[in-house]
Amino acid sequence: MIDVPGIFASNVFNDEKMRARLPRDTYEAYRASIDSDTTLEISVANAVADAMKDWAIEMGCTHYTHWFQPMTGITAEKHDSFLTPEGNGRVIMEFSGKELIKGEPDASSFPSGGIRATFEARGYTTWDPTSPAFVKDNTLCVPTAFVSYTGDVLDKKTPLLRSMDRINHESVRILNLLGKTEVTRVEATVGPEQEYFLIDKELYEQRKDLIYTGRTLFGARSPKGQQLDDHYFGAIKQRVKAFMAELDEELWKLGIYAKTEHNEVAPAQHELAPIFTSVNIAADHNQLTMELMKRIARKHGMVCLLHEKPFKGVNGSGKHNNWSLSTNTGENLLKPGKKPEENTQFLLFLTAVIRAVDEYQDLLRLSVATAGNDHRLGGDEAPPAIISMFLGDDLEAIVEAIINGEDYESHGKVVMNTGAEVLPEIRKDTTDRNRTSPFAFTGNKFEFRSLGSALNISCPNIMLNTMVADVLSEFSDELEKATDLDAAIRKLIRRTLKKHRRIIFNGDGYTDEWIDEAEKRGLLNLKSTPEALKRYTLKMNVELFKRNRIFSEKEVKARQEILLENYVKIIDLEALTMLDMAKKDILPGVSAFTGELAETIQRKRAVSKDIRVDAEIKLLNKLSDLLSRFSETIDELDSKVGGASGSSITPRRYCR
Repeated sequence: MIDVPGIFASNVFNDEKMRARLPRDTYEAYRASIDSDTTLEISVANAVADAMKDWAIEMGCTHYTHWFQPMTGITAEKHDSFLTPEGNGRVIMEFSGKELIKGEPDASSFPSGGIRATFEARGYTTWDPTSPAFVKDNTLCVPTAFVSYTGDVLDKKTPLLRSMDRINHESVRILNLLGKTEVTRVEATVGPEQEYFLIDKELYEQRKDLIYTGRTLFGARSPKGQQLDDHYFGAIKQRVKAFMAELDEELWKLGIYAKTEHNEVAPAQHELAPIFTSVNIAADHNQLTMELMKRIARKHGMVCLLHEKPFKGVNGSGKHNNWSLSTNTGENLLKPGKKPEENTQFLLFLTAVIRAVDEYQDLLRLSVATAGNDHRLGGDEAPPAIISMFLGDDLEAIVEAIINGEDYESHGKVVMNTGAEVLPEIRKDTTDRNRTSPFAFTGNKFEFRSLGSALNISCPNIMLNTMVADVLSEFSDELEKATDLDAAIRKLIRRTLKKHRRIIFNGDGYTDEWIDEAEKRGLLNLKSTPEALKRYTLKMNVELFKRNRIFSEKEVKARQEILLENYVKIIDLEALTMLDMAKKDILPGVSAFTGELAETIQRKRAVSKDIRVDAEIKLLNKLSDLLSRFSETIDELDSKVGGASGSSITPRRYCR
């Protein structure tokens, strides 16, 4: 039996361990630097590093690494030992504050979008003290940010931390204006639900397309898919349950709040959901979760697929990003309360989110744009490419009442009559759930459902934090000038909702009628990744990032180039894989079979001219025709891929 409280965060150098191992004044200085966002003194950093090293050695570590998240979308690490020569042929184990704070990976070998040339190699990793260090594979991992020698951002963490600063500052500003001066910090919190597929390792290794691209490029649909709805929430197979049990234990050791696990809709598809935490830590935890899923699956003779649409004809895998705002006093700013129509604070923050999502719908869409996600969006319970917001009947009625200047009377939660006296009463929620909505209000948070399963969650949360903070800033600028604050807030809310109500849609997002209606409303329908990414560098978007000190214009353009280059490489890799499978497996296989079929026809005719071979001849003619057309199509693809391969998609960093 696992002692969950005993093992939880046992591999994490968290606040509790730091407090126990540091002198009181050093610990307080460390906490003060984090709480007040001030620079950490080197003497404090030295003490923290020494305590961290002692703990890591006790945990069996000989090395440390700056664990960072470059623009590859996955994590990176360079390992250094604690070993330091003592000068007499002996060594000691040391870890200084300088080594803790700064590392120097090669910046030109990571995607930079042209910010770094091959000969401009220097880059820096810098310690993120808000995300605790942890032990993985007998190595002390220190979460860090990653910037170039020129100070340009080359990672996912740095802009996320910047966006967190902005949403904190502007939320506190609004709350202080409303009289809540005890609130000194507001954090964006996230709980990312992670969907994934588990397939047999031996079967996986027979498929080049799964190995090279993460999805099947050829193949027939299985007779039985998800049409009987018998996999969703079904009994978990023992083999999968053993995988989940080991995964839970390893996640708990790393302080990751793994909470819910179940079978998803598609065969071999599953989901893991954690408890909410700060978005920065949630992003770190989700990267670790994906890494551990892949590693532990192989121990159990399986492979974990995180591609957004690995199999045609069944559900793809998403990552639902449950986003909210919480204060240091324990209040959820998106909790409506019993009477949301009278909750001015909630309505003000709700209005800010509505306006932000409407004005910057393209940024939300492009934040989830990948080659794989293009296959997933728009069907099988994945939301469409059109960004809209679901509020539910109750909240939408409140919004309409505010716009129309009418009174609204809440009916509260309705008690459901199940018709069976033995069953307890169930109080029905004021809102249903809409699986076709990209951005749905679900009681006290917004669920952004468009993320693909392999995505680093930093990108969409950078967008969310930044655009909501920007709107809140404008709200504060206006309200701070008001002589009658209550009247000014009511006027602001009504005016804003009236202008941005078009983004609210509670209906079925899969219908053709919604596509037509969305176009009439002026909502964007960015169906593909290239369409979406073109909007990254629009003037209003660049100005948003610059105004909120998230990205410079150069950094925005670099990110756009990186994402487009990645898209091209994935499409190219899929085409090359198709050609390889077609030329080496499918064409020779079908050709050999047709040859055998022709020989069979000849043998039967040799025995007797009266033996009927109509079926064989019909099949042979059909296969020969298909084989001829398939060969022509492959030749056409080959010529196009050959032309594309001569283009400039080869990364600069490999040209050494």
